[in-house]
Parts: sequence; structure tokens; C-alpha cells
Amino acid sequence: MPHDSLIELLDLDAEVLHDYFRDMIAWVGREAAERPHVVDLGAGSGTASLALARQLPGATITAVDHSPEMLAHLRARADAAGLADRIRTVDADLDRPWPDLGPVEVIFAAASMHHLADPAGALASAFGAMRPGGLLVIAELDSFPRFLTGTPDEDLESRGHAEAAKRRHEAGMHMHEPWGDRMVQAGFTSVTERHFDIDLRPPLSAAATRYAQVCLGRMRHGLQERLSPRDLAALDEVVEGLPGRPDLSVRTERTVWLGRR
Repeated sequence: MPHDSLIELLDLDAEVLHDYFRDMIAWVGREAAERPHVVDLGAGSGTASLALARQLPGATITAVDHSPEMLAHLRARADAAGLADRIRTVDADLDRPWPDLGPVEVIFAAASMHHLADPAGALASAFGAMRPGGLLVIAELDSFPRFLTGTPDEDLESRGHAEAAKRRHEAGMHMHEPWGDRMVQAGFTSVTERHFDIDLRPPLSAAATRYAQVCLGRMRHGLQERLSPRDLAALDEVVEGLPGRPDLSVRTERTVWLGRR
């Protein structure tokens, strides 16, 4: 599937789940040092980088990702928001030795740790890069968004999620890790955990409906070799028919951990 669909998905995720993002970023802002240097790991489309720059007016942000397309999109967004002088980008593979990022007070990793081949190594690198008293933030998905709960298509969506979970497991993704324990093992202290249970009821906004369309479309694309022809055809029909459906909802869970260096 085209890379720009992932960019759209990440942008929509922040727009649709705005209450969660607002609360999380505000929490980080309350705990961060004054005028910090923030490193956004796996920055993606840049939503968190921009939000952190706005929440912390004295901060400088280093957005790290290994996708030139993502970083170009992020730079364009920062420029359009008038934040280009405070947000710089670094192309780096976080499973390799990290580049010198300079003194760091906050490291922020939203939905990126589970992608790493060696998250323990990344946590050790984060510990080494951070100043004493600095803040590590890990935000991860407990469940991927579901949109068809309570509808005739709920079982179809559940089968898709089950196959997608198997695929992620086979790929070695680190889903559902006890990240708080991992942070403590890496040397971080005062680890705090918050759980966010997100439940947006119908009718959904146009942005939330588009979010459902992108998420389910990407699911269908990724499961071409795993679902039955009947289920694939049914998913195609569902995705095409999403605009205007009055019964869509958004249900997902996220957990955020904060720890001190």
C-alpha cells in the first residue's frame, strides 16, 4: 500500500483521538523540565513533534525517523506551522548505534517501540543519551482501533484483527510488552503508568469515518494472503460503503508510561 496512506493514517489518528493526545501531551508538558531538548523517536508524520513544540514553547525538538518520506512530510508541516526553527529532523535506524543527539531532557516514543528489533538496546541508548532527571515517555497500543462493534460486520472485523495480530507476532513485533518493567530494567525510576480507554460513539465525524476507511483498507491490503476470498470481498464492500454509515464507532486502548533517568 502506498506510503502516503500511512502518513494519512498517523495524521488522522491524532485528529480523531484528539482528547487522548491532548491529555497525554499535557501530562508530558507538566512533567518536563523547562526549555527541554525533546527527542521524538519514530516521529512518523510529526504530530507529536508539533504538539510537543506547542505545549512546551521553550523546547527544541529533534524528530528521529528512518523514512525520508515521513521526515519530508514532517518538515513541511513544521514549516507551515511556523515551527521549523524549533524542530529538526534526523534520519536514523534506532536498531543501530544512535547518532549523537546532544544533551536530551525528554525522549518521547509513541507507537514506535513495538517496531524495534531490539527494544532493550533502544532503552539502553535512551538512558545513555539522557541527562540525569530527564523524562522517558513510551505510549503504546493495547488494541488497534475497531469501528464495527455492534454492527452486522463486527465478526468480519474481528477475524481481520485476529489474522493481523498473528502476522505481527510472526514478524517479531513487540506488542503488549510490559514497558514499565522494561524501563526499570534499563535504569529508569519513578515509572508512572496511565491507561486510556477510548470509545467514540456514533455518529462519527467525517475525519473519523475516513480514519475507519484508511485503517480497514490497510488491514484488507495486508491480509490478502491470509483471509478467505469471501472475507476479502466482504471487507472491500465494507470499506467502500463506510462513508455515510451511521453505525460506526471508534474503540481502542492506549497506555502511556513516564519514567525518570
